[in-house]
Amino acid sequence: MKIRTRFAPSPTGFLHIGGARTALFAYLFARRHGGDFILRIEDTDRARSTPESINAILEGMTWLGLEYDEGPFYQTQRLDRYKAVIQQLLDTGHAYYCYCSKEELDALRKAQIAAGEKPRYDRRFRDFTGTPPAGVQPVVRFKNPLEGQVVFEDAVHGRVVVNNEELDDLIIARSDGTPTYNLTVVVDDMDMGITHVIRGDDHLNNTPRQINIYRALGVEPPIFAHVPMIHGPDGTKLSKRHGAVSVMQYRNDGFMPEALLNYLVRLGWSHGDQEIFSRDEMIALFDIKDINSSPASVNPEKLLWLNQHYIKTLPPERVGHELRWHLGNLDIDLSQGPAVEAVVVALRERAKTLVEMAKQAAVYYKAPSHYDEQAVAKHFDDRTPAVLMAVHTALKDVHDWREAVLDERVRNTAVELGLKLGKVGPQLRIALVGNTVSPSLGVTLALLGRDETLARIEKAVEFAENRVC
Repeated sequence: MKIRTRFAPSPTGFLHIGGARTALFAYLFARRHGGDFILRIEDTDRARSTPESINAILEGMTWLGLEYDEGPFYQTQRLDRYKAVIQQLLDTGHAYYCYCSKEELDALRKAQIAAGEKPRYDRRFRDFTGTPPAGVQPVVRFKNPLEGQVVFEDAVHGRVVVNNEELDDLIIARSDGTPTYNLTVVVDDMDMGITHVIRGDDHLNNTPRQINIYRALGVEPPIFAHVPMIHGPDGTKLSKRHGAVSVMQYRNDGFMPEALLNYLVRLGWSHGDQEIFSRDEMIALFDIKDINSSPASVNPEKLLWLNQHYIKTLPPERVGHELRWHLGNLDIDLSQGPAVEAVVVALRERAKTLVEMAKQAAVYYKAPSHYDEQAVAKHFDDRTPAVLMAVHTALKDVHDWREAVLDERVRNTAVELGLKLGKVGPQLRIALVGNTVSPSLGVTLALLGRDETLARIEKAVEFAENRVC
């Protein structure tokens, strides 16, 4: 049997991290077993589904690198198929028309609550053979078995047993003819040959109902694995107040997709004490049986630690690819400065996020618009113009513009001036980047290049002279 999994989001908002984790688990399980991973967009809720949400889901999947083998399939393009299955269930006696009005159902619900009973449809039209009420557009209800049990082995939660008498005759087609979730999901998974349904455990209550629909259609249900929800650090349901919950917000905040994937896979799954997983390791090691049945809680500090790890250890070309997007957000013209990969190497030890790195990198593409006042007050004095011009002279004839050569020139200049490097370095950094925070002088000079370095020193000399005056 070839393993086939799917991710089936509803396009009613962004791709949140709970959905992304579900997609990741389904993706990893399929990849480990040489199977197929399918993307399906469950867009039958036309009132809430939007093209923007669909784009957000596709964008999030692409950014995370969760490549699907088939799809995206759209439920709105399969309506004829759902109608055919609904008719099949009607023809075989597994479904029936219900003519209850909304007012009747509301009255029934109120009466049941008043009597201390569990609110539920009373099946009044289940065996109806009379004349349908005039002017009522009926819904179609599934004729759930009245006796027996639904028993299944959930791959995460274990054996689940539900008495059929506890289950309603659920609506499978609305009065306008459109199908409902519990019908469409069964038809889709059946038609697409899904072998393993990995989804959030908020769907666990739907599973017995869906299994009964599978059986009515004469189809063996897939294996189910219901993944626990993700909670905030305080143990409550994850929400916007806990920080970023949208996948693309994590991109905006400067996280590498590798870091977020590594973080998500450890939310409820583990392999011993290992914390760092490459994609290949995730695929090789992931197993549904290792998913914890208890909810996982987010830990922002751990994600930040992972992000810093990947910024430091991934190839500069890979980090640079993501950094370019952030530099673009700062309106940086990358043609007017050093190679992005060189900037990554220079800054990766001091940046926890790509947002931080982009802000630090901006000065290598745009000259500082001002000098930090506190830094100037502390390090600039009446000797500053002469010191900077001495460095300018020493660097002007350097043609082998490499870090080691530049470092040596600056050190020698300090010696010639009778100053410690600790006196010359801060003044030169202010001239180059506007403050005293930067990588080593040799690295900073190498990144800026000869012409830009000399121009910035000249500008700082003019500033220092005017300040003295």
